[in-house]
Amino acid sequence: MNILGIDMDFSQQYLRAALMVSLLSVWLLVGLFYYLNHYTKREYFTVWTTAWLFYALWLTLGLKFPDATVDGIIFKIKQCCVAISAVFLLWGSLRFLSIPVRQRLFGLFMLFLLVWTFVSPHVLSAALDPKVRKMEMQMPVFILLGLGSVFAGVCFYRLRKKMPFVGAGMLSLGFLLWGLYLASYPLSQQDQHLYSAGFFVAAVLQLFIAVSMIVLVLEEVRYRNEQVLAEIAAVRSEKEALQVKVITTEEQCRSLYDQVRLTEGLQKAYEELRRTQQVVVQQERLRALGQMASGVAHDVNNALSPIVAYSELLLNTLPNLPDVSRHYLQTINQAGGDIAQIVARMREFYRRRSETEPLTEVDVNRTIAEVTELTRPRWRDLPQREGVSIQIQQELEPKLPLLWSDPSELREALINLVFNAVDALPQGGTITFITRTITRPAPGQNGDAERLIQVEVRDNGVGMDEKTRQRCLEPFFSTKAQRGGTGLGLAMVYGMTQRHDGNIEIDSAPGCGTCVRLTFPIREKAALAGQDSQLRDKQNRSLNILCIDDDAQVRQLLNDCLTHFNHRVMVASGGRDGMEMFRTAIQKKQPYEVVITDLGMPDIDGHHVARTIKTESPGTPVIMMTGWGTTMRDDGETAPEVDAVIGKPPRMQELNNLLLRVTTAEKSHA
Repeated sequence: MNILGIDMDFSQQYLRAALMVSLLSVWLLVGLFYYLNHYTKREYFTVWTTAWLFYALWLTLGLKFPDATVDGIIFKIKQCCVAISAVFLLWGSLRFLSIPVRQRLFGLFMLFLLVWTFVSPHVLSAALDPKVRKMEMQMPVFILLGLGSVFAGVCFYRLRKKMPFVGAGMLSLGFLLWGLYLASYPLSQQDQHLYSAGFFVAAVLQLFIAVSMIVLVLEEVRYRNEQVLAEIAAVRSEKEALQVKVITTEEQCRSLYDQVRLTEGLQKAYEELRRTQQVVVQQERLRALGQMASGVAHDVNNALSPIVAYSELLLNTLPNLPDVSRHYLQTINQAGGDIAQIVARMREFYRRRSETEPLTEVDVNRTIAEVTELTRPRWRDLPQREGVSIQIQQELEPKLPLLWSDPSELREALINLVFNAVDALPQGGTITFITRTITRPAPGQNGDAERLIQVEVRDNGVGMDEKTRQRCLEPFFSTKAQRGGTGLGLAMVYGMTQRHDGNIEIDSAPGCGTCVRLTFPIREKAALAGQDSQLRDKQNRSLNILCIDDDAQVRQLLNDCLTHFNHRVMVASGGRDGMEMFRTAIQKKQPYEVVITDLGMPDIDGHHVARTIKTESPGTPVIMMTGWGTTMRDDGETAPEVDAVIGKPPRMQELNNLLLRVTTAEKSHA
């Protein structure tokens, strides 16, 4: 073969060398995509890795059996490998582009290619030239493989437009050229020299793609590192500014004291100023803690949603569960709800409970039994490893009235008291729960006496001196700082009693143990009989629901759980897709009866979705379900365009009741 006057011979031995180089470069690509999948946790890298593995198997079979006939089983296996590689490469590209395609379609397409591989030798005429027959058999598969490579190139081109990564542009070019080579591969087999040269070109392109992938990984690592350094610099700057402010304030106070140190009255004023400064610093810390909670609440609640919803679904749909399994599921569900409540309450050190926050009737004795079981590893198992024995005793009033309270908040407070009692028993001892009903005389002469519920947590541990007892309720005050204590446990207990209009008393002395006494008023439950009966009448109603959320796990759990309530559910991966599905349903005269939308989405947020739906279909109820639900209420953020706001993780029964309530309300208004 003569190219530009140069005699080039691509014989069979050069073809084998080209195949070896191409195979090695493909394995390098497999390793790179596997690393990217491990590093980024992105599903499409897993799909692409699978595609390259089947392509490598095709090359390996080509090396082992270079002269496989069209009717032989080896040729058919090679065709199957290429077909599977083509489908997976196309699938990964579509996943990267966020184009929603059902996996069943890829399965059917793969089945078609496999059937074509085994049927085509019998369909195509045996009288054709073997090369032409082979080309016609391979053409559909390699065209698809080339299209998948071109799609991959488009994916990396889009990444290059979003991010300043040179490697993405190199990969876009490499995949585009490699796709053109693959699409023309069956034609190149008509000429032996062109066929051999093609493998050299493929090897070069694959090595180019591998080098480009390394460049992209290094650029992404550098980009993330720069972001982290920028965040660290910002935090350091804020810290330095705060330190300067504190030092300046302290110097001003010291200068003031030096000027008036001979005056006793002014000296007292200086001491008061110092105490005020400490209070301000504590309040700033608490406010920073609340702001941190706002930042992590959305991600934590999204992660908790599958745990809470699926455990609730299993408890409701599997009546014949073994008692042990049901207990485990109930514990998981309860712990997930408690975590969500803890995140929501981290900012409650500097705010009062809202009057609209939900309360329920709580059996205090049962809550104490749950706390005893939940904390068993802390008060029994861990101390036993050190040879320490701690026992929990219960002196509970049998017919204690129900407490109108937040169950998870009460449970968390009792858990904190148990942990503090365990820390006060380094040599072992006894923790005692006591519940009773007491009566307190009315303030006036003619008023009725007030009934209260009293809960005591006692221990016979080391106790506290008077100075420690007076300060133990202050946030960030801790006698266990060297062991990792934060000083927030008793402060959270104090905040809980204040929010429930209760009272806390602490009796303690060195060597005599500690008694923490919580007293709560018995409040009446609001009448909701009419609303509850109306919901019971609508329990079996089936709704046509559209769910919009950019989190795939949340979309899946909404589909699974709401289907359990006999609703018809359609899901959309973002605001733009959701609006298209909503308009399509209206055009088909099959409108959705209610829409559930997330708040924070990348293309169109929940506020925009809700406003658009209310503009185009004012009678359609819209529910906003968001991980920022509690934070929105705390910060006063409103969503007037929606009919209701529910936080994540959602309780499925609560969400179902809300769906029935808003749809019933819309019908009554109509």
